[in-house]
Amino acid sequence: MTFRTAIAGSLPKPAWLAETDKLWPQWRAEGAQLAAAKRDATLLWIKEQEDAGLATIGDGEQSRQHFVHGFLERVEGIDFEHKVEMGIRADRYKAMVPQVVASLRLRGRVHETEARLLRAHTTRRTKFTLPGPMTIVDTVADRFYGDRVRLAFAFAELLNQEARALQADGIDIVQFDEPAFNVYMAEAADWGVAALERARQGLTCRTAVHICYGYGIESNRKWKDTLGHEWRQYEQVFPALRRSSIDQVSLECMHSHVPLDLIGLLEGKDVMVGVIDVASDAVETPKEVAETIGRALQFVARDKLIACTNCGMAPMKRAVAEAKLQALVAGAALADARA
Repeated sequence: MTFRTAIAGSLPKPAWLAETDKLWPQWRAEGAQLAAAKRDATLLWIKEQEDAGLATIGDGEQSRQHFVHGFLERVEGIDFEHKVEMGIRADRYKAMVPQVVASLRLRGRVHETEARLLRAHTTRRTKFTLPGPMTIVDTVADRFYGDRVRLAFAFAELLNQEARALQADGIDIVQFDEPAFNVYMAEAADWGVAALERARQGLTCRTAVHICYGYGIESNRKWKDTLGHEWRQYEQVFPALRRSSIDQVSLECMHSHVPLDLIGLLEGKDVMVGVIDVASDAVETPKEVAETIGRALQFVARDKLIACTNCGMAPMKRAVAEAKLQALVAGAALADARA
């Protein structure tokens, strides 16, 4: 049995689609031309992932300017015309965010085009990513609900609607991205996991939650430097996730200070082990990837381990991302041969 392989979610946008090396890039086209460019970029990355040998294929989030705002653009009650500056992830960095100004509801489907395109163009297992409720709450300015928990559950209902539709589109794994779980640890265990459960309610496909230490941007790298010798944020939320109905949980391992014995808190779950560092352009060797997998195997069963990237690669150079995908698969194959 070979190790399963996957990406966390996002991949760099080609220069002809959007600005490069940016987390919030501007599109290069509009209207029908932009729609065609998004489709072309999605097909390109499906092929690149298949060529690299990944077992699970995603759309690379090529149709979204940002992993949260790509969902919010189809939500009524969100004012994008009057964005305000707000601190994100406990003021780690500032961003211009839309405002919640009325009761929330979906304006039809959100990701139907991308999901059906993905499903139609690969025979491999597919994964589609959505932002998690707590992370959305931390990426908008609330001017209506007045309560973070109420707002999170309102978003969870909308996420559940789209997740059920993605399942009907043929998506095999629906993943919710919750980097906020590593920032608001007590709240994550208190109500964040409960909101996540509401978002996945009724799904029969596999479900996952991605929890990382953020994209490889300067503000995140500086934050990591303040976290000390051991990064134990996962310790507070993993027990709640172990009790949840979520099938797969990610953690950041490559070049991180996360104690790998924390994996033991996820007994019974599939574990997406981050073996590719997205905060560095240095391409891992297959040996480095295999060694990280080997260390993780001390705490998770072989059939429960999924070799993955630490986080998304949206701000990364395309050539570097391509090389890292190849290293991911080659390292998993080497670890398989050693096991």
